[in-house]
This record gives sequence, structure tokens and C-alpha cells, in this order.
Amino acid sequence: MTDYARLDAWVDAHFDEAVRFLQELVRVPTDTPPGNNAPHAARTAELLQGFGMQAEAHPVPAADVQAYGMQSITNLIVRREYGGGGRRIALNAHGDVVPPGDGWTHDPYGAEIDNGSLYGRAAAVSKSDFASFTFAVRALEAVVGPAQGAVELHFTYDEEFGGLLGPGWLLKQGLTRPDLMIAAGFSYEVVTAHNGCLQMEVTVHGKMAHAAIPSSGVDALQGAVGILNALYAQNAKYREITSQVPGISHPYLNVGRIEGGTNTNVVPGKVSFKLDRRMIPEENAADVEADIRRIIQDAAAAMPGISIDIKRLLLANSMRPLPGGQPLVQAIQKHGQDVFGEPIPAMGTPLYTDVRLYAEAGIPGVIYGAGPRTVLESHAKRSDERVVLEDLRRATKVVARTLADLLATE
Repeated sequence: MTDYARLDAWVDAHFDEAVRFLQELVRVPTDTPPGNNAPHAARTAELLQGFGMQAEAHPVPAADVQAYGMQSITNLIVRREYGGGGRRIALNAHGDVVPPGDGWTHDPYGAEIDNGSLYGRAAAVSKSDFASFTFAVRALEAVVGPAQGAVELHFTYDEEFGGLLGPGWLLKQGLTRPDLMIAAGFSYEVVTAHNGCLQMEVTVHGKMAHAAIPSSGVDALQGAVGILNALYAQNAKYREITSQVPGISHPYLNVGRIEGGTNTNVVPGKVSFKLDRRMIPEENAADVEADIRRIIQDAAAAMPGISIDIKRLLLANSMRPLPGGQPLVQAIQKHGQDVFGEPIPAMGTPLYTDVRLYAEAGIPGVIYGAGPRTVLESHAKRSDERVVLEDLRRATKVVARTLADLLATE
């Protein structure tokens, strides 16, 4: 029997235990907002201790967390040292997740199993990879016993707000410096690139007035409509810009929230809206932001009495492949095809993730884990989020095999 077969057999023999581990994690809510994530980190560390894995707890200072708009963050690092030389490989999954919302047919924190799938908020993205990564490492150590290199588990709690107090904080504090990394997945593919994201809040100021004498005021909503028309006209032009990265099409813009006004019989004096601009890997983030600001300012300048404030909420750079990451991609593709029985393409995704922060630090990495064929199938960020347990089993095998290859003595 080969090491690969023995790794697979270990995963199969311990799979019920992996499922129970995942159920325990799903049952501890990590809704962000409000972002009280320290209790989940404490429960995760307790469960890992039961496997003989010591988790270092790295709490982010409360003042920083609260200024960021969250309540608590404790990031975890589990270091498994195997010997001098060799690669240091990090496996990162995030525990924070958007609130469940309405429309569920299963308890979002019940971790119920139905027809081969485990249901719950974050069951797919990305508490499933707390389980796949943990049990891949356990299989590796039980079967192969690496003689060199190291593996680190990074369980972090700031993906939904951008990652700066998750992986970004661990890297900035000098707490980790891996050679390669794998981040939690959401599809069968090996994701090697992703879009960037710019989020902004635009406040449009006019002059409030009685609706019976509207000429005595300046309609901020009408001003906002003029700005939005300019932005949507630009959005149509983005279709002419094509990315060369498979899986990524073109840039696009979305206005996701609008609020303002005082009452039905009052000319609105202030209206604000929030926009989301997705950037393809070929774009420069600074240029994109400058262009959006120019469009908004030019549209506002054409309307007498209208003034604006523009606030950047988030700037997440895109992720691009880095030199040195090819062995990781090739190993996952090879074992993915063996385990899943179909080709595993390397491609980009229009999403943005906190994986970009590793790339910005010069650490080659990919996104791969216990995802379905497509993000839509997982119901991530929607009601009835679920992970197919057979996908969890197979992804665990692929990651264990990949680690065995990358840590093999040369």
C-alpha cells in the first residue's frame, strides 16, 4: 500500500470524528457583524487540544477591534515542527461569517446532516476547512511522519471585514512567515488569482426644504441620481475590459445600499449610498479609485447646490500568482484528479479574499478546500448553506497527499 493509500485510509477511518469536529464549530455562532469571534476561537483551541494540538491564541487589542467595527478577535496558530530544512506550509481558514438571514429550512447553528450534506452558517465557507486542514495534518503525522519542514494552521477571524486584523495582523506582527500557503476553498478548482475590491460611501448634500416650496431647497436625492447615472454609465463600459485570467471576466460596479431623506413631504437634504467596485487582477487599485472619485466629482459639479463627501470603506488588492507556487498548484491538481476522478483546473475567481494578504507579503499560495463544484451550490452567504460531506472527505485526502509531497525529503 502506498503512502497515498494509507493517508486515504486514515482519513476514512477518522471521518466521523472530523464531521463531529465540524459540527461543534458550526454550533458556535460567529456572525460578523457584530463580530464577537473570540468565543469560537476558544472553543476551537479546546477541541484541538483534544487532538494533542496546542493552539497559540493571539488576541487583537480590543481598542483596535472596536475601532474596526467588531467586538472581539482572537486568531489562532498551531505550529507543527518536523525538522530542519524543508518547506513551512500554512493552512488558513476563517471562522467569521455573515449573519444567517432569513429563509432557512435547517437551523443555521444546528449543524444538521440531511441527505449527505451538513447544514449551517459557515458549514461550507469556511469552517469546513477547519476540519479538512486539521484532519489532513493529523493524517500526515500519523501515516508519513515528516522528517523536515513544518505545517502551521492559521484559524483567523477577519475575512468578512477584509482580513487586516486576521492574516494581515498575524503577518504584520511577525508571528508567521511560511514559504507556501493554502487557504480555505469554495469550489473544486485550484484558485490562483482573484479580483480586488474597492468599497466607498458617498454622501450627497443638498438643502432640506418643505415639499410645498421645493424651489427653496436643493434635492440631494436628485443629485444622487445624477451621480448614480454617471456611475452606471461607466459600469456599462467595464464590459469592454477583459481579464486574461480564466474564471474572471471584467470589472464591475454595484451600489448595494442607499439611504437618506427626512419625510415624504420634505425635500431631502442628504442622501448616502455605498458602492462596491470589483477590480480584475490586471487593474491598478490606485488608478481605479482615482477614476471613481473623478466620475463622482464631475457629476456633482454639474449640479448647482450639490456637494459631496467620499469615504473609502475598503481597498482589497487583487491576488495574482507568485513565482514559487507552481509545485503547490501541481500537487493539488495531481491528487485532486486522482481523488475526484476529474481534472482540477487552476483558475481565478471574481470574489476577493484575505488570501491576498499572504500574496502581498510575498508568500505564494492558492485557494483550495472542501468546496462544491461552484460557489452557488454551497449556498455561501445565503440560506441553507451546506457542505457535501463526501466533498469534505475528498478534499481532506487531497490536502493530506499534497502536504506529504511538499514535505518529502529531497
